[in-house]
Amino acid sequence: MARLARSLDRLKPRYDMVVVGSGYGGGVAASRLARAGKRVAVLERGREFLTGEFPARFPDLRGELQLTGKRLRMDSATGLYDVRFCEDMHVLVGCGLGGGSLINAGVALRPDDRVLHDPRWPEEVARDGWLAEGYARATRWLRPSLDPTAAERRKYQALDRASVALGKAPVHAPVVVGFAATVNPAGVAQPACTRCGDCCGGCNTGAKNTVALTYLPDAVRHGAEIFTHARASHLTGVPGGGWRVHFDQLDGTGPRSNSTSVTADVVVLAAGTLGSTEILLRSRERGLPLSDRLGRNFSANGDIIAFGYGAKLPVNAIGVGHPPKVDGLDVGACVSGQIEIVDEHDLAKSLTVQEGVLPSALAPLLPALFIPNGRLIGALKSLIAGVYKGPFASLQTFFAVSHDSASGRLMLEDDRLVLSWPGARDEPVYARLDAALGALVGQAGGSYVKNPLAGTMMGQQPATAHPLGGCGLGRDRSEGVVDHKCRVFDASPSAGTAAVHDGLYVVDGAVMPRSLGVNPLLTITALAERAMLHLAADFGLTFDDAARAYASPIAAVAPGMATFAEET
Repeated sequence: MARLARSLDRLKPRYDMVVVGSGYGGGVAASRLARAGKRVAVLERGREFLTGEFPARFPDLRGELQLTGKRLRMDSATGLYDVRFCEDMHVLVGCGLGGGSLINAGVALRPDDRVLHDPRWPEEVARDGWLAEGYARATRWLRPSLDPTAAERRKYQALDRASVALGKAPVHAPVVVGFAATVNPAGVAQPACTRCGDCCGGCNTGAKNTVALTYLPDAVRHGAEIFTHARASHLTGVPGGGWRVHFDQLDGTGPRSNSTSVTADVVVLAAGTLGSTEILLRSRERGLPLSDRLGRNFSANGDIIAFGYGAKLPVNAIGVGHPPKVDGLDVGACVSGQIEIVDEHDLAKSLTVQEGVLPSALAPLLPALFIPNGRLIGALKSLIAGVYKGPFASLQTFFAVSHDSASGRLMLEDDRLVLSWPGARDEPVYARLDAALGALVGQAGGSYVKNPLAGTMMGQQPATAHPLGGCGLGRDRSEGVVDHKCRVFDASPSAGTAAVHDGLYVVDGAVMPRSLGVNPLLTITALAERAMLHLAADFGLTFDDAARAYASPIAAVAPGMATFAEET
């Protein structure tokens, strides 16, 4: 099967543009810069997963875990699920070609207008009209859609019945999943969603519009070269102009060689909130003059993942996978419905609650997860009957997003990224979300379980799958790390406060100056599209975002065939 990635042995010493990371920001940058005719290299620390290669069983899942803490480092250095255990908050990010798009729920929402008009954003973002164009392009390429049969899902019906507790009925959630077979704008033929529920475990059907099936095949079709197992460490300037990206080559256990490097005129950091911030922090330690705001204003986006145990009716919120492990069980996409509560007077009190699904690979572990919470009898029943028939058939999973104070700080300790946020667990958002979710679960006749792993290494700290900030947008270096075009501020003593480093960008969730209050994928993609439009204008480049049609559509299981596709 044809892959997008090449062997690192084929990496050239110099390119016009190097993109570090391959999630929403990196995918956009790679596609648009390649369409502009530039020689582009993409460096991704994880490995490439083709459709059908995502973990389907618990033993597979275990091999795809990265567990990192202050005194902890377990399992694969390129595992798909990268879990950071920090003293004040835990963070989950995706690691693989396509970044977080591989394992997120795929919910595509635009934030409340009040978010983008917050004075923490440079005014150009909301006023120059290019963000609107960015959203339009992101929508055309990621194609959010509503499941036309969402209301038939039992998890949606359970949320609907319980919604009386909050006084607001659920609505269908837009997700980047295709519910009918289609050929996407990159020319990739994608089958229809089977509603197996495994969106967060990795889509083995090819129906989810990940970056690996949209922007990245398009980048390769236009000449970009993609390399996996390359973990960027830091940047240094090149005499006479340009940048050198220093990186380690990884295998499954860690670095396999000394650091090597590649140079380019332009570098786009798109390694995610944690990755891009870490690279710049390490670069600053080596002398690159950067804003004092680097690492600050980390936000968890008001995230919470919680459960309802013991509801009166079946919910069917555990994925069955593809091929299905259980016949006749129609789970639906990971998220089919959500309750949107908008506070017109206080934006911070607005929140969105979504019904969710746990991946099928986790199913065998679920009974054990709930034993520490005193549910041994129910857990044993499920071990006997199977999680699809026993008490876990009524397990409810909730994803909720809201607003926090963005008071976290990312920093380096012993050359390792750490998150400091004293008092994070006492942020008012968590009490509000606990109250809302507790009311929903109570209405369904169940018990609210905020964290089934409390008392283990998870402790009582909150966790997020939507880390934002660390390289926030600002008007100058006293306010942020990058300007409204996502160019990195130059903090040299002789430079003006709004001066930037030529050819250095950050284009991912790290640039958010505050929480968004919604799942961030659409906004990250839109800001990336906007940044590339500005880059093109500044460098005299041109590109379009038109869909490509090929004589033979590219198969979702072999996206690397984009290299050989011929346009019609």
